[in-house]
Amino acid sequence: MGAKYKRVLIKLSGEALVQGVSVQEGEKKPIINYDFLSTVCEKIKKCVDLGVEVAIVVGAGNIWRGKEGKNFQRVRADHMGMLATVINCLAIQDVLESVDVPTRVMTAIEMKQFAEPYIRNKAVSHLTKKRVVIFGCGLGTPYVSTDTAAVMRAKEIDADIVLLAKNVDAVYTADPKKDPAAVKLSDIDYMDVLSKNLQVMDSTATSFSMENKLPILVFGLDDPENICRAVSGEKIGTIVHA
Repeated sequence: MGAKYKRVLIKLSGEALVQGVSVQEGEKKPIINYDFLSTVCEKIKKCVDLGVEVAIVVGAGNIWRGKEGKNFQRVRADHMGMLATVINCLAIQDVLESVDVPTRVMTAIEMKQFAEPYIRNKAVSHLTKKRVVIFGCGLGTPYVSTDTAAVMRAKEIDADIVLLAKNVDAVYTADPKKDPAAVKLSDIDYMDVLSKNLQVMDSTATSFSMENKLPILVFGLDDPENICRAVSGEKIGTIVHA
């Protein structure tokens, strides 16, 4: 199996890190499913071994969503969410390094005791040295989603594509959980995503990708092997393009 892309950015949702967790009544649900994350990191290692340069942006939905902090001032709630992404970044770093994948965590907000500040040229340098770069804190700006951070970081580092790993296996004409008549799409234009209000990612991220001709591949993370399939150019999920 060869690689289709030289450099990719993988966007992982925070919810993906807790996928597959089941708890008994009265038990506290963990914020990370270590076994599932280990499998994901093994697949990322497989991609690195193929020669692919990998960057990652991770959300924080397993810990905190700024927009859900209704009793908090929105800017501060978003700052709390940025910090939560760093917890996830460090978890991914730890598991990747346990399987001998060199990594660097870079954050949009300086916390130099355990992460590097984001500098574009430094990030590219790490990638060319085959280190996986994990971006934390989004863009360091409130009101901006990690989806938008993912596509902007991808463009900054000249990634070939954004691999959007989600809890659904593709883009559909409607929510397949609510509409049994929803049709799975193999590809779709950015403008159709916006005009039909399809919940691929937020509209700011979609608009940015359209303006910068950055392709997005949406696929399910229920099977972590899909990461390798995506990197190899197999026909999975939905490609969003011009």
